[in-house]
Amino acid sequence: MLLSFVIVSGVLAAWALSARRLRQWRITAPLFLVVAGALVEYFTHGSLADTLNSETAQHAAEIILAVLLFVDANAIRDGMFGAHPRAATRLLFVALPLSMGLAVLLGAWLLPGLSLATLVVVACIVVPIDFAPAPSIVRDRLIPSRVRDLLNVEAGYSDGIISPIFVFALIVADVEADAGTAWEAVGDAFPHTAKAIVVGLCVGGGLALAANAAQRRGLMTGQSARILTVATPALAYTLSLGVHANGFVAAFLCGIGYHYFRRTEDAERDLELIEDVSFLLTALMWFVFGGVLLIAYWRSGLTAGVVVFCVLALTLVRMLPVAVAMIGSQFSWPERLLLGWLGPRGAAAIVLGLLAFNVLDDPDEHIVLLTMVVMVLGSVLLHGFGAPVAARAFARTRSE
Repeated sequence: MLLSFVIVSGVLAAWALSARRLRQWRITAPLFLVVAGALVEYFTHGSLADTLNSETAQHAAEIILAVLLFVDANAIRDGMFGAHPRAATRLLFVALPLSMGLAVLLGAWLLPGLSLATLVVVACIVVPIDFAPAPSIVRDRLIPSRVRDLLNVEAGYSDGIISPIFVFALIVADVEADAGTAWEAVGDAFPHTAKAIVVGLCVGGGLALAANAAQRRGLMTGQSARILTVATPALAYTLSLGVHANGFVAAFLCGIGYHYFRRTEDAERDLELIEDVSFLLTALMWFVFGGVLLIAYWRSGLTAGVVVFCVLALTLVRMLPVAVAMIGSQFSWPERLLLGWLGPRGAAAIVLGLLAFNVLDDPDEHIVLLTMVVMVLGSVLLHGFGAPVAARAFARTRSE
């Protein structure tokens, strides 16, 4: 364990000392960390495999996801659903469910042998978007601002919407594997979710209102405001576990409540600390993902079905539902095509995939892990290099 901390710290230090030059070379932090993780796993001869299937790894992944959910919920600007709320609701409440359903159907065809609950778990892993593999998307001025705004809103909410579905499906898949009653497991999960909703909204909204009052009275400093954004999701998550509630739902709704009620002129600065914490935790996930790549390769269960499913998950599973959801909207067809194409998958998929790997049994765990690896690696290549090409192609259509 000590050696692992030394290695991770050294890799992060190496990245920090060369971040600007790496950016000039178009080497993103995730790509750097994936390569480093793969090299470390190779030279330590698979030491990561046993660690992944441990209770410690499961708790670490859960904490990382809780932080990501809170940060994503607070990343939205211009209101709860951005500057284009109607279009955002189309993406979140029409396109997202359609993508989930299409992923389940394709999985039943291309990933035979998986139960319906496990297929839903896989769909939850492959659908949420994350800008980490292609950060240029949010900065590229060739992409219309309203397209970037919608993608930012979707990235902020999609994993939070899907996480309770993921938890339910994972519980059912685990119970089915143990020959239990699935409906009893789901029935037990509903009270946990209800308690999580209360805890999340009360902690997030309550601390936001308390921060507003403290700020008006001059009781807070800039540093304390930043620390509050770290303490808030930590309190919601740990309190939810204390009352046997769903920690992911609590963290996500805590973020929504805090974002909705918090009134400050410098929201971005207040979030700097929690965003740095989120980056460090996400960096750890990318490092682990590099090792997982080798584990998946060594255990080599790669099939044509997995590859085809991942290709379709990165293209058809997103593009078709987005096109359907945006019918009748004010967005042009080239903009709708961009919305469908620019949907990278990253940290959320990795965390959910590792959680599923930790809970499920063989052979399902290896199929889910392999699917996550191929899909995320494909997104790093497809969106990391393809996003600038798509932006330039769209710019040419506007100039013609």
